[in-house]
Amino acid sequence: MVVLPESLGVYVINLARCVDRWKAIRSQALAHGIHITRVPAIDGRNVAPMNYVDVDHAGFFRHGGRQLLPGEYGCYRSHLRAVDMFLSSTFEASIVIEDDVEIVSDLLERTSQILAAVPTADIVKLFNHRIRGFRRVATTISEDEIGRCLHGPQGSAACYIVTRNGAHAITSAMRTMTLPFDVALERGWDHGANILTVRENIVELSKHSQNTQIGTRADYRAIKLSGARRLSTHVLRALDYSRRIKYALDI
Repeated sequence: MVVLPESLGVYVINLARCVDRWKAIRSQALAHGIHITRVPAIDGRNVAPMNYVDVDHAGFFRHGGRQLLPGEYGCYRSHLRAVDMFLSSTFEASIVIEDDVEIVSDLLERTSQILAAVPTADIVKLFNHRIRGFRRVATTISEDEIGRCLHGPQGSAACYIVTRNGAHAITSAMRTMTLPFDVALERGWDHGANILTVRENIVELSKHSQNTQIGTRADYRAIKLSGARRLSTHVLRALDYSRRIKYALDI
């Protein structure tokens, strides 16, 4: 797929109360001559659990061994909103970014090169917390290596490319929430999109990332089950791990 930089949309997910984050990322984008579109994020803390839409609570509990955090709900719905906005545009592909990312000057050019190097890609992650067991399928002219990982989850949906095929796939298969968005996004064997990743992060997180809008470690510990009550979760994760390995080997 040949997508020129000017045919790429850039969507930044931002909560209304996080004005400082929006000002910072907008300033970076302007400095680099990159047009960004703000995606009004959904604040899960302002939504009563009884008013959650398209959530499989039982499925989330089985897969995660814990209850859903309000911040996770808001994050999930915000990403789907961003993808829906892209589908309503005339862009050929887009980059979805969370507002705690540092925008780099060559973001559009490298994205265009990635799509040219892997024309069958539907989604390409540009940032991960960890990369292990990487299997390369292509290298761009800027020497960005692209492939899949045997080990995961890789963590984070802070920045990724999505094509129209990828957007249609995830907005259909991922409309109902059973996992946190970043985990669900990587599961190409489940939602059917061809998802790849760069080996080295193209973007990095800003200082704003130190103040999480989803949940702290203490929040997660407070709702996490332990012992035998997590048995079904362990089984499901083992199955997912084997599917991830097969998915990585199939490229």
